[in-house]
Amino acid sequence: MGKIILTGDRPTGRLHIGHYVGSLKGRVELQNAMDYEKMFVFIADAQALTDNFDNPEKVRQNIIEVALDYLSVGLDPNKITIFVQSMIPELTELAFYYMNLVTVARLQRNPTVKSEIAMRGFGSEGEQAVFGSGLPVGFFTYPISQAADITAFKATTVPAGEDQKPMIEQTVEIVRKFNSIYGETLVEPEILLPSNNACHRLPGIDGKAKMSKSLGNCIYLSEPADTLAKKVMSMYTDPLHISINDPGHLEGNTVFTYLDAFCRQEHFGKYLPDYPNLDELKAHYQRGGLGDVKIKKFLGKILEEELQPIRERRHEFEKDIPEIYNMLRKGSDEARQVAAQTMDDVRRAMKINYFEDKELIAEQAKRFSGQ
Repeated sequence: MGKIILTGDRPTGRLHIGHYVGSLKGRVELQNAMDYEKMFVFIADAQALTDNFDNPEKVRQNIIEVALDYLSVGLDPNKITIFVQSMIPELTELAFYYMNLVTVARLQRNPTVKSEIAMRGFGSEGEQAVFGSGLPVGFFTYPISQAADITAFKATTVPAGEDQKPMIEQTVEIVRKFNSIYGETLVEPEILLPSNNACHRLPGIDGKAKMSKSLGNCIYLSEPADTLAKKVMSMYTDPLHISINDPGHLEGNTVFTYLDAFCRQEHFGKYLPDYPNLDELKAHYQRGGLGDVKIKKFLGKILEEELQPIRERRHEFEKDIPEIYNMLRKGSDEARQVAAQTMDDVRRAMKINYFEDKELIAEQAKRFSGQ
């Protein structure tokens, strides 16, 4: 079997540049390399509803936002399958069976679950996080749901950020346990991390550990040019770098983290010819004599170059929204056929395919005919 790629995003808002460098850009590269048997990219609306259960309209409206972002960065429905999670009921059935293979204690130890629960206000960090009084069971068990998403398509490769490593590890555990009980049926996935370390977890413009829509510290892929420029100029740098002559620090400096993620050699010739490369720019900042404004303006030009074509493509796709929904419907139909085949394999392995099991029917008929 060739490489099968699967990845997706929750439709809780427009996608931002953290998504872009962490996964979206890599997906487009994988898509265009054509080094795979099949590639699936999905909008995880069912998962988004676990912590937006009281606001389904938010999720409903953002389906189209995420689809537009997918298309604008270059994902091509003629090359890959783009689908909506909730349109594949087999995923829910598969997750239900996997719940018998995972203990509550194991879910409590999942560091991604802990941090996500704390970030959404269901509980504090640590053991108490999983017992927040407002925590929906569906959100607590979303590593199991994610395992169903991955294994339903027998994905071998999951492009994702570093924060998703515990989720993939838990999927592998579920696969191994299922196969040990019921026989070799499911495929173990591997995570594919961005090659650039700066892209693993891009911080927010306020210097927070993670760019997050809920924290309001994002730069969106569809950001207008004037808003983008304002956000870049407001970015967190080095609080000790008060005057230009002060030595600057790189660690925790959001502007330099973004430069590590986005800057290429040719950008210096275009926008900052005083410096031959990023290392020289960093060295000057560290010894003093280089102001934050100059660096921010440089970064702003780099980001505008990256986002302008994405923004323009999005405007074109926005002209035919019904066709975007039609694309999602076709992709969901195609994805469901694949998931249904996996579900047949799972039912057969678990021996719950009663009506298709001719041997079982014949055996029972023989058993009772002798009474």
